[in-house]
Amino acid sequence: MAPVPISSIKVGHIDDVQELRKNRPKTIPERFVRDMNERPAPAMALSLPSSDMPVIDFSKLTKGNTQQVHSEILKLADACENWGFFQVLNHEVDLTLMESMEKSSREFFMLPLEEKQKYHMAPGTVQGYGQAFVFSEDQKLDWCNMFALGIEPQFIRNPNLWPKNPATFSETVEVYSREVRKLCQNLLKYIGLGLGLEGDVFEKMFGMAVQAIRMNYYPPCSRPDLVFGLSPHSDGSALTVLQQAKGSPVGLQILKDKSWVPLQLIPNALVINIGDTIEVLTNGKYKSVEHRAVVHKDKDRLSIVTFYAPSYEVELSPIQEFVDEENPCKYRRYNHGEYSKHYVTNKLQGKKTLDFAKI
Repeated sequence: MAPVPISSIKVGHIDDVQELRKNRPKTIPERFVRDMNERPAPAMALSLPSSDMPVIDFSKLTKGNTQQVHSEILKLADACENWGFFQVLNHEVDLTLMESMEKSSREFFMLPLEEKQKYHMAPGTVQGYGQAFVFSEDQKLDWCNMFALGIEPQFIRNPNLWPKNPATFSETVEVYSREVRKLCQNLLKYIGLGLGLEGDVFEKMFGMAVQAIRMNYYPPCSRPDLVFGLSPHSDGSALTVLQQAKGSPVGLQILKDKSWVPLQLIPNALVINIGDTIEVLTNGKYKSVEHRAVVHKDKDRLSIVTFYAPSYEVELSPIQEFVDEENPCKYRRYNHGEYSKHYVTNKLQGKKTLDFAKI
């Protein structure tokens, strides 16, 4: 979420998808219609049963006996290595707080357009209300409205973008983000242990970790077969935490074994995915996973996503334990701030941004 204003960018006219849905429900402007080879081909007919996507019981990691802790760390390591995505239950983020975050987010998106546009996302930036990752007048757009804020460290915040309405919005985001930050720190500790490293290796390495939040609202779309809710991409973070609003249709899909797989999420669980940063640090042992969002013909969908990443000052390269003759170094040493800038100034395009770090 590095603040990278680029005043010269011309993005052309961008329709607000909620206004489109309200005023012209059958209209899909050309900029949203994907080329034939890009369109969301039908994913596997049925969502994977929840039992197939790894589920981590966080309480076993934090409160379990020695055997439970060991067993759950092994499950976590397997989830990171073979899926890159997993759900977390008993995560210690208060369920009432999650409901408040969902309510505040929905209330914000339901405000009149003029009110939301007070927090407009300037072209080339990734904070505020609008569409991020748009860099040209002919670029295809996602069927999604976003509202994003930098959280930590304080200098990445833009106070002018924190809404006064809904009245409780800013306070809810603050409290929620503190809880999710704790979860990220703890999960990274157990991910480190699962890799055979010291538990505090990532905390020491990351310094003052960067944290951002983005709320994604996907209105219904009369032709969901023509559009993406969110283009395929991997995340530039170390960890990403997703909360899906209750009652939302299945929308998140991941690229698993070269097929797009829809994920059926467990109520009250949080979905975690590995970002590019962890792929680099583990020299590819744990890989960031390409994912996308599709939309529904009749139902809207809301998700609240937190990104957790190293300080912009940190220099990153594969940890020595993961480099040997059989696994030569795949990624160069680079500054994380430079990578973040590269990530947010390019359109979402699979795992292409990770080329920045490859040798």
